[in-house]
Amino acid sequence: MTKIKDIQTYDELYAVVKTYIPEIELNDISRAYAFAYEKHFGTKRLSGEDYIIHPLNVAYILTSINADSTTIIAALLHDVLEDCNVGEDEILDKFGPEVLTLVRGVTKINKLSFKSDNEATIVNYRKIIVGITEDVRVIIIKLADRLHNMRTLWAIPEDRAKAKAKETLDILTPIAHRLGMSEIKSELEDLSLRYYKPNVYFDIVEKLNKTKVERESLVSEMMHDVSTILNEHNIKHEIKGRAKSVYSIYNKLNKGKKFNEIYDLLALRVFVDTKDDCYQTLGLIHSKYKPIPKRFKDYIAMPKPNMYQSLHTTVFGINGNPFEIQIRTYEMDLIAEKGIASHWSYKEGGKVMQNAMEQKLQFFRSIMELNEEENKSTEFMNAVMNDVLKDSIYVYTPKGDVIELPLGSTPIDFAYRVHSRIGDTMVGAIVNDQIVPLDYQLKENDIVKINTNKNSNGPSKEWIKMAFTTHAKNKIKSFYSKIDKNENLKNGEEALNHEFRKKKLSFNSFLESEDLEKLLNEYNMNTLEDLYIAVGAGQITPNQIINFLTLEKPTKEEIVLNRNVHQIKSNINKNDIKIEGIDEIKVNIAGCCKPIPGDEIIGYISKGNGINIHRINCPNISELEERIIPATWQETIDRRYETDILVRALKEKNILVDIVSKTVGNNTIIQNINTIESNEEYLYEITVLTHNVDELRKFMTEIKKISSVFDIERSIK
Repeated sequence: MTKIKDIQTYDELYAVVKTYIPEIELNDISRAYAFAYEKHFGTKRLSGEDYIIHPLNVAYILTSINADSTTIIAALLHDVLEDCNVGEDEILDKFGPEVLTLVRGVTKINKLSFKSDNEATIVNYRKIIVGITEDVRVIIIKLADRLHNMRTLWAIPEDRAKAKAKETLDILTPIAHRLGMSEIKSELEDLSLRYYKPNVYFDIVEKLNKTKVERESLVSEMMHDVSTILNEHNIKHEIKGRAKSVYSIYNKLNKGKKFNEIYDLLALRVFVDTKDDCYQTLGLIHSKYKPIPKRFKDYIAMPKPNMYQSLHTTVFGINGNPFEIQIRTYEMDLIAEKGIASHWSYKEGGKVMQNAMEQKLQFFRSIMELNEEENKSTEFMNAVMNDVLKDSIYVYTPKGDVIELPLGSTPIDFAYRVHSRIGDTMVGAIVNDQIVPLDYQLKENDIVKINTNKNSNGPSKEWIKMAFTTHAKNKIKSFYSKIDKNENLKNGEEALNHEFRKKKLSFNSFLESEDLEKLLNEYNMNTLEDLYIAVGAGQITPNQIINFLTLEKPTKEEIVLNRNVHQIKSNINKNDIKIEGIDEIKVNIAGCCKPIPGDEIIGYISKGNGINIHRINCPNISELEERIIPATWQETIDRRYETDILVRALKEKNILVDIVSKTVGNNTIIQNINTIESNEEYLYEITVLTHNVDELRKFMTEIKKISSVFDIERSIK
């Protein structure tokens, strides 16, 4: 695989872009370069080069996939927002909204520090996914940006280089692979291994160098023989020797193979004009060279989910040496090397690529489905890691359609990946013409048929334990949550009606009275159905409702207990709270005000539930006098505590992304976000984990700096 070279001048970039970009758009590219040159002037990289060399080469790398002019311009400008004190308005004014969207997307990703700890990774993956689903070109620019940075990784300290290499392997190369961008992925992998495990890398390079002359001689002779066969049958073709990447050899060695057992160290790639030529070429090669069993793959008839198509075979070639041979058309090769980037369109730009991504790449469809399921951040992160970025298998429907699933998936996962209706009505599974249990682990190339029954009662709750993917588990949970909701609705209405009759009150009069609206406001509900569901679920008792309506008000103590009965948090280390004269008693954090270290606090002695710790200004205890006890925080507390904040912002794109990005460099973790939308604004109810008040205030100050945010405060329920 030929490495995309580095360049030093704009003339070199211009010489390439003018070969495929319409002349009318070239002036905009030149303007972008001049702007970037001016803004980066005088700045040096750690490698000693003028900084402009970096965006210049990022753009040049993108010409290898024939990137459109908008993407080239964004690549030239991708660092100006972050490094050059350039405002978004200036980019918008000079280069338009599309370029601004791409530059802003790359800037947001670049602001993140990809760490291995779980909390930071949540934010990073969230950010990457948002960038991809808004416009796939954002991540393509990011991959080119990382590739050029990896080429100069020698300029930073060894520990940082190693961390950057690991981050690239863990986070970016899997995405390049899913996009089908083989050229960029392969170089990223080799460079990452070079810095992450230098001893292993150079050991493989040394072994390759020792056998280089012999391998090149064998490959040359094999190329000649195959070419002779094809010429004799008038098949137009081109043959290249295919160098095995260092990283792919490392992977095979890591799986227990010996160096001399790696078949595709000797490899050819044959290019022909048509699909028919591919199969004819395969037959001619097999007629002369005996194929090695179980080494044939037909990715033309059954393409990989990232659109890759090719025939793969391994034969005993010259002197009995194993040769891996790939056979494909020139168009197939373009897709194999460029992947999703082979879908550039000058008229419609990112829209065409985005559509191709959504329609053809199951990887991104899976992510978007997970995002739509409104998982909490940790759940979303685990889902992306386990369902999408782990090792995959390819299985088939009886019609031959390819379904990509994570390794470990079962027929349940397969059914829900095909369609929710298939999963909900599934009654059995047949794999390779054999009936299998639903917890059977699917294997590569399995042909899976799902038996359904439209009269089925739905999935079993036991399937949640059998399913492997978060997607399938969530679909099953969603099915039952709807059933539970309907049951609670029915039970709640019946219970409330029964209690009204028991107290000789008119239920129908209640439904038509103003008291109903007051009651809904009291419990922060929108509809009567919400009230029924809450009663059916046991969150509110019929007596509480009747007491409210008949003015039989509960005591102050009952108010506090009722408001907090479902909100008490027991995730407290008792030693973090000092309560004079009391040792062995349960201590809880009140869910209404959720105090954290640094807050002034007070204890409320509950009946049978220990001491509940409130913020001293919590309105739920402000008028209570009995059962109140002084409490303080210990001076040194290491763990994080949960609390809630409310953020009000104007309705603009990516506000949530901007808020989440503020956790970077801050020890605060976002645990959950609930969005309430009105005509003119967003209200975000955000649950965070933080060490203390000072840390929280710093985080809130950072959020307040976001231009669209006009109010932020601590929440008390």
